[in-house]
Amino acid sequence: MNPHPKIAFDPTAAAPLIDPFGRAISYVRLSVTDRCDFRCVYCMSEHMQFLPRRDLLTLEELDRLCAVFIERGARKLRITGGEPLMRRDILSLFRLLSRHLVSGKLGELTLTTNGSQLERYAEALADCGVERVNVSLDTLDPERFRQLTRTGEHARVLAGVDAALRAGLAVKLNAVALKGVNETEFVELTRFAHGRGMDMTFIEVMPLGEIDGGERIDQYIPLSRVRERLAEQFTLDEIDYRTGGPARYMRVAETGGRVGFITPLSHNFCESCNRVRVTCTGTLYMCLGQEDAADLRAPLRADASDASLRAAIDAAILRKPKGHDFVIDRATRAPAVSRHMSTTGG
Repeated sequence: MNPHPKIAFDPTAAAPLIDPFGRAISYVRLSVTDRCDFRCVYCMSEHMQFLPRRDLLTLEELDRLCAVFIERGARKLRITGGEPLMRRDILSLFRLLSRHLVSGKLGELTLTTNGSQLERYAEALADCGVERVNVSLDTLDPERFRQLTRTGEHARVLAGVDAALRAGLAVKLNAVALKGVNETEFVELTRFAHGRGMDMTFIEVMPLGEIDGGERIDQYIPLSRVRERLAEQFTLDEIDYRTGGPARYMRVAETGGRVGFITPLSHNFCESCNRVRVTCTGTLYMCLGQEDAADLRAPLRADASDASLRAAIDAAILRKPKGHDFVIDRATRAPAVSRHMSTTGG
């Protein structure tokens, strides 16, 4: 029996958030921590300076924030980090948020994770109404995985994936395409995912934050090359399938599974962007690839009625840009934005 039966919800009852280009903001990606137990080479420096815990929104404040976005028409909420399952008492936030699934106001509550804690939390997440999770897995080679993550345990992530599948969660694997690193694994990763009933999505490396030991131009592969590699082994068919995020999907005829492509550089997906990101400190980024942001923590703490918070969100959405300006080339050595992905939220 479904522990969270959904009540029919009338979306016209919500006053939607509309940006200057007529796009309804229906998808919020909320970071609950900037901390992570991995140090992936394309994501962050090996010796990161994480935020003091006192700077983070409390779980109760995160819940209030989500409630206001849901009130204004957000239908999809993705919890991210850092590694979100490292946040202390994180399940209490999922339990609080599950009431919006029951009411029907929220259509989907999902999670992006590196998988390291998933074996511990998978069943509890399912009990809270989570139906899908994204797991980052860039390689099937344990030694390469260690080199990429610096601190990660490959077997632990695979155990987490298995636990999620046993709990009935739909799992999508995400892999960042990295030149000279996992180029030979695109087909193998796809077969691995589809053999277990999971979607497989490839992502272009993004120019966010300073990294150690090289430049992102040395890591970057356009996903057109990934698609070419897959087409050598598979028949790829165009399909009309969307999850609400930026991925464009194709079906692999030989496996029956779906493969997605997220292309922020070679072919950006801004024209249909329905997303905003909120950091664990309450900073609202209207665009992943822009520095403009709005402080939601101050109004959240200043007004128990949420009136100031609503006004701050309304004003910020009116500044949402048409698109981002990601560039990776030899002439543009600095990252497009200075903050790391773990700070913004994955």
